[in-house]
Amino acid sequence: MSVNASDIDGNSVDLFVEEPDHDAISIKAFGFWLYMLSDALLFAALFASYQVLANHYAGGPHFAAVNQPFHQLAESVLIFSSGLAFLHGMRRLGERAPDATLVWMGVALFLGLAFIGIEIHDFYALAVQGITPLRSGFLSIYFTLVGTHGLHIFVGLCWMVVMAIQMRTKGCTTEVVSRLVNLKLFWMFQSIVWVCVFIFVYMWGAA
Repeated sequence: MSVNASDIDGNSVDLFVEEPDHDAISIKAFGFWLYMLSDALLFAALFASYQVLANHYAGGPHFAAVNQPFHQLAESVLIFSSGLAFLHGMRRLGERAPDATLVWMGVALFLGLAFIGIEIHDFYALAVQGITPLRSGFLSIYFTLVGTHGLHIFVGLCWMVVMAIQMRTKGCTTEVVSRLVNLKLFWMFQSIVWVCVFIFVYMWGAA
């Protein structure tokens, strides 16, 4: 699609911007939704297992040993802020401002890295104290559930880096936009899963 703009001297110039094939993007997004449903089933199974094993301490550390309210609050702020930054970046993409999209994607990436950094720090601090998944049923499912979500966050961060490279090298083609839409769905889903983790693991455990 040809877009009229002005250069630095005020002269009229034509820019060519590829018009995304919305039907192709919608079809691929639908396929990705099917994957997301399978991922939702995975987390549902993990949450169900957590409810069964939450009180199986086997004489080991109780929930208080893994509860870090300040860290969990900070993680919540970081993951939600990252999601909002990514959404804003996608809105700027819809306004045909790919450079702004890259900036906001960088913000989302930085906030996501901070989130995963806190989680790794907490896991390491627990391991140093001998609080490991092998200690009890509770710790096994705790590390598995929270760690699985953390792994998804890590995959999402790697995906952002790949998409930033593709936007720079390929431009905003239909394929690239389709992958960005799928990444948006994936990243928003991780925020939803974190809400469930925060409520059913940390808030319920503290209560």
